[in-house]
Amino acid sequence: MDLKTEYLGLELSHPVMPGASPLSHDLDTIRRLEDAGAAAIVMYSLFEEQLVGEQIAAHHGTELHAHSFPEATTFFSEPPAFALGPHEYLEHLARAKTAVAIPVIGSLNGTTPGGWTEHARLIEQAGADAIELNLYSVAANHEETSQQVEDRTVELCRAVKATVKIPVAAKLSPFYTSVPHLGHRLESVGIDGVVLFNRFYQPDIDVDELEVRHTLHLSDSTELLMRLRWLAILSGRLSLSLGATGGVHTPLDAVKAVMCGAHAVQMVSALLLHGIETLTVVRDGLRAWLEEHEYVSLEQMRGSMSLERCPDPAAYERAQYLRVLRTGW
Repeated sequence: MDLKTEYLGLELSHPVMPGASPLSHDLDTIRRLEDAGAAAIVMYSLFEEQLVGEQIAAHHGTELHAHSFPEATTFFSEPPAFALGPHEYLEHLARAKTAVAIPVIGSLNGTTPGGWTEHARLIEQAGADAIELNLYSVAANHEETSQQVEDRTVELCRAVKATVKIPVAAKLSPFYTSVPHLGHRLESVGIDGVVLFNRFYQPDIDVDELEVRHTLHLSDSTELLMRLRWLAILSGRLSLSLGATGGVHTPLDAVKAVMCGAHAVQMVSALLLHGIETLTVVRDGLRAWLEEHEYVSLEQMRGSMSLERCPDPAAYERAQYLRVLRTGW
């Protein structure tokens, strides 16, 4: 069975890969992911806060000891703790690239063009085969319009794409006013793919302590449904690559994502919950399903349930809402 796919211009043996997660912190785990059959590795994100924090800490340390003896400038205050700092991240990415034979995709998590162009260039120099821009920003400013939010996203992507020669993907949230319109704008500035969707971690409230609690809830297969809708709507309408992330736990989840148009299927929660071997199960299960249903290749199936090709395209739009209300199911 031919499972080959092209994602961000990269030729992959199949579409299943780990998404950005703590799994990529450790080289041995990265090797285990390759052994489990990962088609590529998406590295853990380098955050804008790490870059800014490092700069502030260095400036503060220098100013604090400016009138002391010279050696005191070596006692810089520590920046906020992250698993990997900016320099360590680049070194780790370079080691990961030499440790495995599959493509390694760097990940940047930021909101402004500023220093991101420089760090995108450094990630390229470290050997990354592509970069995923992890666009995690909550629009909380009431004076900022949805157009301004979208413009900021596009300009960030434009700036990074103009800086590097390797492919760039934009990992989007589902909260833009028009995901298809944004997709076309990103395509127009040269972005090579979009990943649907980023999972925003939702705060909870401790009503007794009057505190905001930050909790991490891993996904399950029900979260895939929103991704399927938008993959299906975008498939065939954009020429860039489509990646699915969030809610892929089983071989059937992967089948659905590809049917709706995904070129790549990222997994995180399933691997954290059930182990790295789950990736092997999903890949082999995808192959078995295709063989059982007499497909000759993954490409033959891809996009068969998109908005443009499925037997009932209205199901992705308003008609489905009316149908559910009328039937109760």
